[in-house]
Amino acid sequence: MSEWPARILVLALMAGPAHAHDARHDERLPTIGQAPDFTLVSQDSVRVSLHDFRGKVVAVSFIYTHCTDVCPMLTAHMASVQEELGNAFGPQIAFVSITADPERDTPDVLKEYAQNFGADLKGWSFLTGDPAIVHEVGRKYGVIAKKTANGDVDHSLLTSLVDPNGILRVQYLGVRFDLEEFRDDLVSLLDESK
Repeated sequence: MSEWPARILVLALMAGPAHAHDARHDERLPTIGQAPDFTLVSQDSVRVSLHDFRGKVVAVSFIYTHCTDVCPMLTAHMASVQEELGNAFGPQIAFVSITADPERDTPDVLKEYAQNFGADLKGWSFLTGDPAIVHEVGRKYGVIAKKTANGDVDHSLLTSLVDPNGILRVQYLGVRFDLEEFRDDLVSLLDESK
């Protein structure tokens, strides 16, 4: 790992909530606090806010389309979980992927990226916007991003689960988290709200 990504990881761990959970399967997931709201632009050029998803369980991740390693892996993992969620995906559970590279990731670029991964856009939004706003949203979720000299983006990789009341409940660090646990946590938050 080069010096810069190592610094990003240390900063990300210090800057944001980043709480993994220790809850056993029969326990509630922890409560971190109110999830930071945001208003960004979707792959369909529509304004989307976190509060638009109130009443749904939401997984919020940060990716960028020109990434060649962890972002496509995370998106592919989420696409496989999307399939496992069946009819709950869309009406009750939603995914939000926010770009860490808003200068290049326009709505059209994000739409093509989503289609390449088989994302069901009835339940999955890919968001971009003004770079300063996007970076501020990332910071509020504990994500630090920095453009490199070659145009890539070094960024911390966090996936956050938000319950139907808009409360941040758990964050997964990296891309190698247990996908079965991720799916179970989504369903658990949905069941908890019934």
